[in-house]
Amino acid sequence: MPKYMIERNIPDAGHLSQQELHDISVKSCDVLKQMGPEIQWVNSYVTDDKVYCLYIAPDEDSVKQHADLGGFPVNQISQIRSTIDPTTAE
Repeated sequence: MPKYMIERNIPDAGHLSQQELHDISVKSCDVLKQMGPEIQWVNSYVTDDKVYCLYIAPDEDSVKQHADLGGFPVNQISQIRSTIDPTTAE
């Protein structure tokens, strides 16, 4: 199943409290439960003004639907074509 990286512009995201991050996570998980097992949230990376989320989903439309239902911003969706790490050099 394809993987997608979602870029979300969220001003001051790096200053969100643990409670705010918890609440966002709960909302995301609730929406995912409604949508069924085909779409999965793997993890997210929070920077100063953005959040990058990795999802496994059947298509880009599923990622957009999750964002719409959860009220999450989506500024860019990129399908991940390959993964590399230090072991790729071996």
